[in-house]
Amino acid sequence: MNTEVQTLLTSGVTLTDAALERLLPASTTEPHSIHRAMRHSVFAGGKRLRPILCMEAARMVAATGQLPPGAAELGAAIEMAHTYSLIHDDLPALDNDDLRRGKPTCHVAYGEAIAILAGDALQNLAFQVLADLPAPPATIVAILRDFALSIGTGVGAPTAITPGMIGGQVVDIESEGIHPTAELVERIHRAKTGALITTSIVTGGLLGLAHLPTEPGAPGPGSGTRVSTNLNHPDLIARLRTFGENAGLAFQIVDDILDMTQTSAELGKTAGKDTAAIKATWPAVYGIEQSQKDAASLIADAFAALAPFGPAATPLKSLAQYLVDRTH
Repeated sequence: MNTEVQTLLTSGVTLTDAALERLLPASTTEPHSIHRAMRHSVFAGGKRLRPILCMEAARMVAATGQLPPGAAELGAAIEMAHTYSLIHDDLPALDNDDLRRGKPTCHVAYGEAIAILAGDALQNLAFQVLADLPAPPATIVAILRDFALSIGTGVGAPTAITPGMIGGQVVDIESEGIHPTAELVERIHRAKTGALITTSIVTGGLLGLAHLPTEPGAPGPGSGTRVSTNLNHPDLIARLRTFGENAGLAFQIVDDILDMTQTSAELGKTAGKDTAAIKATWPAVYGIEQSQKDAASLIADAFAALAPFGPAATPLKSLAQYLVDRTH
């Protein structure tokens, strides 16, 4: 891992964890059990990749070099939703996993009922945080809509290629034990994992747009010309969405590869479960070597989408490259 990426990850984790600490109820807040369960899973570790991608997208679009107000809180809300999905994904009725991020899963530590409620509470708190972002009402509505679509069933999704996380989970459950096809595995991956990564980029961009400099001739992304603060900025948002969709799919392909090649200790979760359950994974369809090539190709396409942003896109590109280069 190069120094730039390490710095981005370290600072991003610090910013995200500080925001989460501010926003989550203390373990002493009643009812104690639910708040302790929420904190157990949120602070169990993790790279905070989604909030970091969100914050860097906001920084790039805002074009000031600084993190826009509310970006850390937006990232924290996304991390809450991600953690909620992990808590529910690990439940006995779904993946039935005892290990997450190297620690006991929420239902193992606090019981199944509290784990379900902890996931629900994190999702609800995420929406509360988004509603309180320091941004114009139109921006908040746009962020809420994209975020809600990303974790839903796919109904009303902005593009057919971006279904919702819950929809992806359903397809994943119903396809277990069925011989995976290329179409099936792509559909699941783009929804179950890719949708939340995509909204991290898009909502970060929406927040960045709301905080663009307003003085005439202020610098904007890429060419040095000012970018319109109008939320109807289709090319910019479309490029961010393309970047997120490609990076998100590449991320899950690498996860599939690591599940087949790494140990549980290296992964921080139970290794080999996807293969044992005959789940729809990219290597199951294409093999490991082709999967590695596909992940690299997707990242190249993600890079191309950010070309107009010029050097301002370097942090996001570095993070995307890390997604396919990581070993755990």
